[in-house]
Amino acid sequence: MTGHAPRFRAELAHDPADIEAAQRLRYEVFVEELGGDGPLVDHAARLERDRFDPVFDHLILRDLSRAGAVVGVYRLLREEGAARAGQFYSEDEYDLAPLRASGRRLLELGRSCVARPYRGGEALYQLWQGLARYVERHGIEVLFGVASFHGTDVGALAQPLSLLHHRHLAPPALRVRAREGHFQPMDLVAETDVDRFAAMRAVPALIKAYLRLGGCVGEGAYVDHAFNTTDVCLVMDTALLSARQRALYTRGGDG
Repeated sequence: MTGHAPRFRAELAHDPADIEAAQRLRYEVFVEELGGDGPLVDHAARLERDRFDPVFDHLILRDLSRAGAVVGVYRLLREEGAARAGQFYSEDEYDLAPLRASGRRLLELGRSCVARPYRGGEALYQLWQGLARYVERHGIEVLFGVASFHGTDVGALAQPLSLLHHRHLAPPALRVRAREGHFQPMDLVAETDVDRFAAMRAVPALIKAYLRLGGCVGEGAYVDHAFNTTDVCLVMDTALLSARQRALYTRGGDG
C-alpha cells in the first residue's frame, strides 16, 4: 500500500452515456488510427458501433485524474448475451463448434483498446484487473475472441502468422477454425524458415500479452477488408493459467 489515491478505475458501463464514451474511444482507435469502417459507424458523431453493442457488457477504464475520462474499453459477451443476439460476434468469422461443445463457461472478448497516451503503461494492466474480477464473478472457464493485425496484406504478415500457427496453435479440443470461403491459411512459411525474433516483433502487443498468459490461436486467419485488419482467434483456458501467469493477469487485484 502506497497511500496514494488510485488513478484508474475499471467498471462496467452503467448507462448509454458510458457506452457512447466507449464507442467514441473505439472510433479514435479503430476508425481514425486503423482505418476501419462498418454499416453502423457514425462518422458525424465519431462513434464506432455495431449491432452487438446492446448485448455485450462494456468494461470501461476511467482515468480519475481526468474527471473519469474513459481511456480503455473491452467488450464482454457471455453465452446468455450470445443467445439474445443469435450468435457470438466471432461466429461471423470462425466456427466455434469446439468451444460450444465443451460444456464450459465461455466469455467472448472484443474491441479491446487503450487511448494512445496510455499505451505501454499501467492502463492495460488495470483494464485486465477489471476483466479478471468479471471472469471470477461469472465463473468463466474459457476466454476467446478475435484479435487483429493491422492491414490486409497477408504476404507482409507471413512471418508472424506462421509463427502463431507453428508455435501457438490451440489444442484440438479448443481449436476453432476460420469459416470456409474466408479461410486464410497461416502456415505460409515453413517452421524452419520463421525468424522467431523478427516474427514476434511483428505480433501486436495485445496478442503477445495473451500468448504470455498461455493463450493460443485457432486454425486459419480471417481477412477483414471492411475493418482493414487480418484477424486471428485467440483462446485461453483459465484452468491452465499458472500461478505466475495468474499473478500477472490479476496484478494483485482485490476486486
